[in-house]
Amino acid sequence: MSRLVITAAELREMVLTAAAYLEKNKKAIDALNVFPVPDGDTGINMSLTMHMAAREAQQHPGETVQQVADAIAMGSLKGARGNSGVILSQIFRGFAKGLAGVTEMRGSDLARAMEMASEAAYKAVMKPKEGTILTVVRMMAQAAGEAAEQQGDALEVLDAILREGEITLNKTPDMLPVLKESGVVDSGGAGLLVVFRGFKMYLEGEEVPDVDVSMFAPANIEMIDDEELGNLEFRYCTEFFIKDKAGQLSERDAERLRGMLEKIGDCVLVVGGGELLKVHFHSNSPGKGLQYGLRFGELSHVKIDNMGEQHRSLDEDISALMPEQPKAPRKAQGFVTVAAGAGLSEVFKSLNADVIIEGGQSMNPSIEDIGKAIEETNADCVFVLPNNKNIVMAAQQAASLCEDKRVEVLRTVSIPQGIGAAIAFDPEASPENNIEAMTESMENVHSCLITYAVRDTQLNGQEISEGDILGIYDGDLRLAGKEIDAVVLEMLEQIVQDTHDTISMFYGADVQEEDAQLLSEKIEQAFPDCEVQVYDGGQPLYYYIFGIE
Repeated sequence: MSRLVITAAELREMVLTAAAYLEKNKKAIDALNVFPVPDGDTGINMSLTMHMAAREAQQHPGETVQQVADAIAMGSLKGARGNSGVILSQIFRGFAKGLAGVTEMRGSDLARAMEMASEAAYKAVMKPKEGTILTVVRMMAQAAGEAAEQQGDALEVLDAILREGEITLNKTPDMLPVLKESGVVDSGGAGLLVVFRGFKMYLEGEEVPDVDVSMFAPANIEMIDDEELGNLEFRYCTEFFIKDKAGQLSERDAERLRGMLEKIGDCVLVVGGGELLKVHFHSNSPGKGLQYGLRFGELSHVKIDNMGEQHRSLDEDISALMPEQPKAPRKAQGFVTVAAGAGLSEVFKSLNADVIIEGGQSMNPSIEDIGKAIEETNADCVFVLPNNKNIVMAAQQAASLCEDKRVEVLRTVSIPQGIGAAIAFDPEASPENNIEAMTESMENVHSCLITYAVRDTQLNGQEISEGDILGIYDGDLRLAGKEIDAVVLEMLEQIVQDTHDTISMFYGADVQEEDAQLLSEKIEQAFPDCEVQVYDGGQPLYYYIFGIE
């Protein structure tokens, strides 16, 4: 089949198809994350980013390829979530720049767009690492250029992109030993390949298939089994709001409802609090989800859509139905922070955070979410505390888009680091003094996370079984065991030094208060020279978060 050009209308439909295909494959991509923890969300982040790109392309129809590409770039930037989503948005940004002035895309135009997409992706990462999505897009761009030099048309160049993408993805375990040890290929590269396969599906008139795990499994890597991924097709996209006039809706309510909905579907989002919760999920039993919601308050603005008939966005703005609050007088400095869990939010509120962005593990806020929080903070200088390494890039991109105020992103990669930085914040000090004080404070805090393994794997020489309790120290997996308390005590034994005098313990939504108190007593006995502080964090997925300083 020969195709000399791709039109603007076709590019728009290509993106819609790619978004649908990525949505189908997001669980398979999530399962490729090296760390076997429950917040491996590359697929979810890329899918949400892609949906925003598709929505923007639909809402802003252009007559030229350049106009459609610009809309795709803007949508992906607004919706970018996590590092993978941010990098994908930068790929589309470069892609659009490469199509400047293009009305219909020929093979040479596609090759130039891919070259600039690769350049933009590399520029977005402070320390580019080979064996990742960066390598995949770079080799795709190289193959596109070679095909264009051979006078290839648009489809021939796209075929070359896909062939090289598959070859490079299968080589990523040889470039990154941690991938080979874990028995996976790079998850971001897999997501990118899904996107470009979706492009070709539209051009060749193919229907979007169910999860295609074969594309993620080179000959020397164990293939992911469909049944392990829960390969279910949830047909109905359901959205509604829960209202409580008393304003008593809490994060714990949101967590309980998420847990209920996750048993009957996927793509579960429950956000908000106080008087209003927004709910979104995919399921074959939407009525049961509505019944669950009624346990927490009145329902309004209920929408149930058959996804077999249309593609719907997963990311609507909750603020449209929230009453507008009067702005306080503009001040010199303020800060916004990211947190998941009612208790953690209360800690940051007590430290005078201006805006707390709902998010963290498994629910990375988008660039647009962070940008809105910065805008909502009525200050000349706004500090942003991401509190998660997978949110730092999105925060930096949001900061770069802000024109009417100074924005400083501190690279806090954990909740304890964020709290340390917030404690050091002085609204009366200069921004420069705050940067110095907050950075010094956060760097003095070490973080220990206790969670569980979601699959069998091998990492850092350790054999890990699904359900094992994992201890992670400053981002590195240190320990795997069978009992929560035993793993906690052994982890602390390894990391607490004579110079440490405080252990802050935040227990999660799945931990009973009495169990946390009993554990704290064991910690006090083991470390009599340290003050042990216990807080109800209410965070999902992580049994305990420890700050050690």
